[in-house]
Amino acid sequence: MNGPRTIHFGVAPELRLFVPVERRSGVTDVAVDGSSTLGHVVESLGVPLTEAGPLLVDGRAVPVSHIPADGESVHVPWRSRPQSVPGAPLRFLLDVHLGTLARRLRLLGVDAAYESADLGDPALARMSAEERRVLLSRDRGLLRRRELWAGAYVYSDRPDDQLRDVLQRFAPALAPWTRCTACNGLLGPAGKDEAAVREQLRHGTRRTYDVFARCTACGRVYWRGAHHRHLAEIVDAAMAEFGDGTAA
Repeated sequence: MNGPRTIHFGVAPELRLFVPVERRSGVTDVAVDGSSTLGHVVESLGVPLTEAGPLLVDGRAVPVSHIPADGESVHVPWRSRPQSVPGAPLRFLLDVHLGTLARRLRLLGVDAAYESADLGDPALARMSAEERRVLLSRDRGLLRRRELWAGAYVYSDRPDDQLRDVLQRFAPALAPWTRCTACNGLLGPAGKDEAAVREQLRHGTRRTYDVFARCTACGRVYWRGAHHRHLAEIVDAAMAEFGDGTAA
């Protein structure tokens, strides 16, 4: 029989930033309507289901479709790490606010789609589903969209911490210097005497450097110029912690 009821609700410490301040100290009573699913209740209290592990009712795992009964104790755990993404190669899609993170993932050889234009939530969610990409975002509303294939909240607004968070959570295979940081295409070797390379280089660059790579998708040319030291530091740090300890 449907009707108002009360459940005892608590979340893991890592998820407390999502819930109202008055519910962060521990287990609190929550009124439910007797017809909404537990998944809906959890999201209505602010926690994206992308961040939750198996929902627990009185200590047992239940599906998100569970209808809470009066007096049940609900616990929402944090999703365990590393998180597996079954059924497809691990690929990411980043919203418009995560451009620096997208470039750093690409620097490490991780497939990271990103559009600098704001496509809007519906289009991003559809792209995630159509291309089987994990959508990375700091927008909780976007992560609640039903058409999403998979999603993950990015917990920090600092690029260094964002990168560590994603690498720790998903443990993607790293292959530094193999992707174009501008378009996500794959890089291939290029000779500096090739016409497509020459037209992008100043004379001093052609004279100083001998090793070049060119994006097979957009044609952008790369070499280890003055900017390389900073990028190498990012790569070295990521490989030391999440790779095999050496950077390519």
